[in-house]
Amino acid sequence: MLDVHRLTVLRSVVENGSIQGAATRLGYTASAISQHIAALQRETGMSLVERHGRGIRPTEAGLLLAAHTRRIQDEVARAETALADLRAGKSQRLTIRYFATAGAVLIPPVVSELGRLHPEVRVALRLGKGLSENESADAEIMVIDETVRVPAGLRILHLLDDPFVAVLPPAHPLAAQEIIELGELRSERWIDNEWPSTLCRETMLKACGAAGFSPDFAVEAHDYAAAVGFVAAGLGVTLIPRLALGAIPTTSAVYRPVVGPVPTRTIVVVVKAGTESQPPLADFLELLRQAAGDLGSRTFSGSSPMKASPQRGS
Repeated sequence: MLDVHRLTVLRSVVENGSIQGAATRLGYTASAISQHIAALQRETGMSLVERHGRGIRPTEAGLLLAAHTRRIQDEVARAETALADLRAGKSQRLTIRYFATAGAVLIPPVVSELGRLHPEVRVALRLGKGLSENESADAEIMVIDETVRVPAGLRILHLLDDPFVAVLPPAHPLAAQEIIELGELRSERWIDNEWPSTLCRETMLKACGAAGFSPDFAVEAHDYAAAVGFVAAGLGVTLIPRLALGAIPTTSAVYRPVVGPVPTRTIVVVVKAGTESQPPLADFLELLRQAAGDLGSRTFSGSSPMKASPQRGS
């Protein structure tokens, strides 16, 4: 393994253009600098500097290692800054990944309030549809709508169980009911609101299968708002997660809880293990829990997306 201290010496030699220049900059003797370079050359098995006139110049391998050393030192400096911020009880940057519906309904007010509590924190918001190694590597927090096994070093926190609701045209015979048995929709024309297949779509199909039927999809839509627009025009019915209602403009469609069974998706938060108690991440999680609790406590009524009524059997 390469010695980082010797790499630092090499970088100084390359940037100063001489052994003596590096010695002066680092506070070493020229002999000590030469010994470090010689040891590093033995470690790599390559010549890193060569004589040029009365001085020296880096070889291609020396230039390569010096460039990598700059990046290593930059990362070390960032790590030291992050640790200092952590020691002081603050973090200057918080990266949050979220799925689309959460971004429309849950995340904005929470991040706004977090900014009031921690004005020194820069929040970076990134759209991410699921948990992957690439997405998790650069985020302190991930809000996802799936229950997964998380890789080592991450922790999963339950946030919200999000039941689906039926969306009906206002003149539909079932619109007068407070609650709809899912099996009552077996003969309807359906609006497919997520394509291609997603976890939410699979949840809807699984619930319909449990109710004894497969939906007859007459219309393909790629998002909830478009699907609700088709429903409002009388072209069919659909199911959408209750949380999504907050992101849909008020329409003439009617929303009703469904039972038998109640299709439900689970929304979770994934954080790096051991960080959930550290500010400002801890404050973000508490604000997020409060926002999720407020949504869950609202009552559900006829056609208003932002109201909900007691759900039988859920």
